[in-house]
Amino acid sequence: MWRWTEDEKQISRLAPKDNFAMTGIGMIDCGLIGFGLGGKAFHAPFIATVPGLKLAAVLQRNGNEAAEIYPGTKIVRSMEELLAIPSIRLVAISTPNDTHFPMAKACLEAGRDVVVDKPFTTSVAEAKELIALAQKMGRFLTVYQERRLDGDFYTLQKLISGGELGRVIRFEETFDRCRPAIRDSWKERTGPGRGVFFDLGPHLIDHALKLFGPPESLLADIRAEREGAANNDAFDVTFYYANGLRAYLSSSTLAPIARPHFRVLGTKGSFVKQGLDPQEALLRAGSPVGGADWGLEKEEEWGTLAQFDARNSSQRKVPTLRGDYRAFYENVRDVMLGKAKPLVTMEDGLRVMYALELAVESSAQRKALPWKL
Repeated sequence: MWRWTEDEKQISRLAPKDNFAMTGIGMIDCGLIGFGLGGKAFHAPFIATVPGLKLAAVLQRNGNEAAEIYPGTKIVRSMEELLAIPSIRLVAISTPNDTHFPMAKACLEAGRDVVVDKPFTTSVAEAKELIALAQKMGRFLTVYQERRLDGDFYTLQKLISGGELGRVIRFEETFDRCRPAIRDSWKERTGPGRGVFFDLGPHLIDHALKLFGPPESLLADIRAEREGAANNDAFDVTFYYANGLRAYLSSSTLAPIARPHFRVLGTKGSFVKQGLDPQEALLRAGSPVGGADWGLEKEEEWGTLAQFDARNSSQRKVPTLRGDYRAFYENVRDVMLGKAKPLVTMEDGLRVMYALELAVESSAQRKALPWKL
């Protein structure tokens, strides 16, 4: 069985560094706004486990669950109370999408560095205002795009950069779910930044932009498929590139048999990968972060690489590289310490917002629109 070498596994200088030494460096106190699924599963576990960061306070409107899970963490009930804690240098925002802009603005104006959950905001105008404010205040502002740290995305990056696929001509990424029942959730109600497209679209769009850069134009179909749905629950977005590449980004909420997560075709081969990175399931289940097996996929979940030339073709399973969302907050720490550049820049966040907004317009007009950012 062919396997990656240890050197090949180091595809990112942002890989987790468990032996990080805090010699001569104080802890960075962090505040977390929101302790629903996002705050509880996708932010708190990493802030609490990354060396050099401390989950100092959580803004939790009701209950004391955060303090019960993380003893020593202070529970606050308002933004004013959180920002009145002078030691807090970083604030992570994991709240409904339409609150991202006012909360991030308040934190930046209070002199804090800020992590905003995706989507960055609900509009390009809001994103531009936050970026201008962060630059004016000299603060670090980033968007939580943790799926850049999925193991299968790492693996795909390695295959493409290593020339295993040749020139990529077709990129497909699909995020399917089977949720036929309408849920009483803010994500499914009407309003700015709500619906499946603003929930899952940022992940897929960010991947395409990271791999291939901005397209020449895009075409989108954003729609509701379930009867009684108040907002969109499915989408198809196509990025058109000058070199003939097409990137197809898609999601459905009525998919009991999910399509491949990745299907990538090139002039020398193709790569097909079923299933999602295992970290989300672990986090939703409340599994402790870390350990030898964290972020590793089972062999039966690996993707398949098919390669060909004029005479021969072959197939083999490709071991999925380890994913680790801790690397996001390790990067945040290192940026704040002046040791690294941001993994996700403000410009990255703006480009995703522009793509979201342009896709909504394209879907409404039912035609492809040029990329002008």
